[in-house]
Amino acid sequence: MGMHTDTERCLRAVQSKDARFDGWFFTAVLTTGIYCRPSCPVVPPKPENMVFHPSAAACQQAGFRACKRCRPDTSPGSPEWNQRADLVARAMRLIADGVVDREGVPGLAARLGYSTRQVERQLLAELGAGPLALARAQRSQTARLLIETTTLPMARIAFAAGFASIRTFNDTVREVFALSPSELRARAPRRQGAGTPGALSLRLPFRTPLNPDNLFGHLAATAVPGVEEWRDGSYRRTLRLPYGHGIVALTPNPDHIACRLTLSDLRDLTVAISRCRRLLDLDADPVAIDEQLRTDPVLAPLVDKAPGRRVPRTVDEAEFAVRAVLGQQVSTAAARTHAARLVTAHGEPVDDPEGGLTHLFPAPEALAALDPETLAMPRTRRTTFTTLVRRLADGDLHLGAESDWPQARAQLLDLPGFGPWTADVIAMRALGDPDAFLPTDLGIRRAAQELGLPSTPAKLTARAAAWRPWRAYAVQYLWATDSHPINFLPV
Repeated sequence: MGMHTDTERCLRAVQSKDARFDGWFFTAVLTTGIYCRPSCPVVPPKPENMVFHPSAAACQQAGFRACKRCRPDTSPGSPEWNQRADLVARAMRLIADGVVDREGVPGLAARLGYSTRQVERQLLAELGAGPLALARAQRSQTARLLIETTTLPMARIAFAAGFASIRTFNDTVREVFALSPSELRARAPRRQGAGTPGALSLRLPFRTPLNPDNLFGHLAATAVPGVEEWRDGSYRRTLRLPYGHGIVALTPNPDHIACRLTLSDLRDLTVAISRCRRLLDLDADPVAIDEQLRTDPVLAPLVDKAPGRRVPRTVDEAEFAVRAVLGQQVSTAAARTHAARLVTAHGEPVDDPEGGLTHLFPAPEALAALDPETLAMPRTRRTTFTTLVRRLADGDLHLGAESDWPQARAQLLDLPGFGPWTADVIAMRALGDPDAFLPTDLGIRRAAQELGLPSTPAKLTARAAAWRPWRAYAVQYLWATDSHPINFLPV
């Protein structure tokens, strides 16, 4: 059962205005007909006037409107969907990726391998809302974002947010926010500065603390030229999206990540935001993670020194799998060189208004057609590479938001040249498994030896059992003991 069923705990969170629980549950106020995040700044209602729901969609289904003070639709997402691999969690990741809007509920069910009825039943039981209602809540949030941060005509916003008609868009906005679209725009603060023409600027919230050093340091140190870069305090990269492509710039700030998006098709906005959040692991619950890791006296000083480390992830699971193979048994610089050659030869060119970025990373279909003899790598790794991209291109191996982590890991280990390190680094950084562990990694073994932990893979794995289900975060703290550039925010 979700946290919303624990009334006493929810009441304590609301009365203390504890922002750590934003996104875990929502408070609906019977006397006013509105719903809030737990940290809403207004005076808390009387306990008898509060009911708790597991999702914004459930609040909307019950007839409640979003609070205009705390804006609950902009809460960080629930950490539940990042730490679980069951049907509901996988469905929520797909809904966030816009699958219901593009393929409908039957498409969602097909991707999950369940019947439509089973998916609807489980989502309703746990979240108080079915997939259509959850997708509708997401559309309304996207609409609000476009209304408040752009000067686009309302008709364009309606279709960009995924609504089938302008009338549905108007009715939904009024129902959810108790304001018309034009009233929402009139209330929005005026933005200063012109910025990049055609770019959307928004704030990505997260639960504090967040340590940006290893997160942005890792992305910058491994950036593939043409696809990624670090510029003026921001990580920038190209995005392959369902309706087109995009370019994003992500800048760490103390209380949010500044996100600047340029999209070839505005219908990709929701998906782009979702993928950027996953890339930066913004829906994690750092307090719960760090509390667990602090129980180990060896890890405790590392956590206390720099709490809130996130796992740097990816915006494209197939891309990361390819890059993991390119990085087998070579330096970070060599892996970047291999990847840059592929990008130049097989990537799709894009136009970057700010310059610097030139291509999308090649799709598996393009890589499956290349001549293996052109790859400057040992023959055995060529076989590993060509087998992977062929399986990805054929659809025999699918790596995505809906992936079942144990099943995907088993499929990867069946491929030639795939050992535990490659499978687990893909599970950790591409699929988002928070418990993926790398006991054979050279950096981990070096850190273990320095800290007095067991340095053999078997003994280290046994010791790491106490870190579960957060071993992927323990990896970040262990890696951070080294002076490698991945651990430092670029100057």
